[in-house]
Amino acid sequence: MTIGGGSHGTCAIIGCMRIVIQRVSQASVDVVNELGMLDPTFEPQQIGPGYMILVGVSDADGDAEVAWLAHKVLNLRVFEDEQGKMNRSIQDIGGEILSISQFTLFADVHKGNRPSFIRAGKPEHADLTWIKFNEALRSGGVPVREGRFGAHMRVGLVNDGPVTIVVDTDVDMPHKA
Repeated sequence: MTIGGGSHGTCAIIGCMRIVIQRVSQASVDVVNELGMLDPTFEPQQIGPGYMILVGVSDADGDAEVAWLAHKVLNLRVFEDEQGKMNRSIQDIGGEILSISQFTLFADVHKGNRPSFIRAGKPEHADLTWIKFNEALRSGGVPVREGRFGAHMRVGLVNDGPVTIVVDTDVDMPHKA
């Protein structure tokens, strides 16, 4: 049985992280507690121009997926140059990243009306992998702000373009033979 349902169908073997990248002029996140009020233990995060990234992790994801995705994010040319063409990376513009862990990217809606999230990574693994991904982005010299793993978050953003790109390592990452 495969996990992820990408065209290669190999998630169970080599992992398949999924991210949704949104080019933003600004983005923010805060955390709401069980009473529906702002969680005082979380400092709300905000960024200016850059990316708001939703990050989904499967149990099979590891260092190869993290490294490949971080390199892709840091070098993706979707910011406009002087001629108005998408030719600049987040590093080129001095942008920032807001990273949000998002297990619902692995929703399976094939049966019934209630999504199944069985394809999402177990919390301990997913949290650690998300942290490694964020550190890999930071190592590229880009400031990264984070939501809180497993929390009820409120994310706000102004999508610039709009530019929204979905990257799934099962579909997009060149796999080893």
